[in-house]
Amino acid sequence: QTMADNEEVVATKGKYQPSEFLKSVLGRPVVVKLNSGVDYRGVLACLDGYMNIAMEQTEEYSNGQLKAKYGDCFIRGNNVLYISAAKRRA
Repeated sequence: QTMADNEEVVATKGKYQPSEFLKSVLGRPVVVKLNSGVDYRGVLACLDGYMNIAMEQTEEYSNGQLKAKYGDCFIRGNNVLYISAAKRRA
């Protein structure tokens, strides 16, 4: 059995499924990176099967610089490169 086979076995266990990760970060701070390279950081309010995202308390970052702050933010799923759990803000 190769390393890739082992990773596949681990990935099939419940807590490693992407849907489980997404459920676990609902209502928590996340970073959403878009295909354009822009990051949105805020609280994940909800998302659907197309990865359309609603966020609250959102900040827009471009090249690491804060560009704007939004109360609510809606992102169309086809623009999303990834969603990451954010480190807690101080």
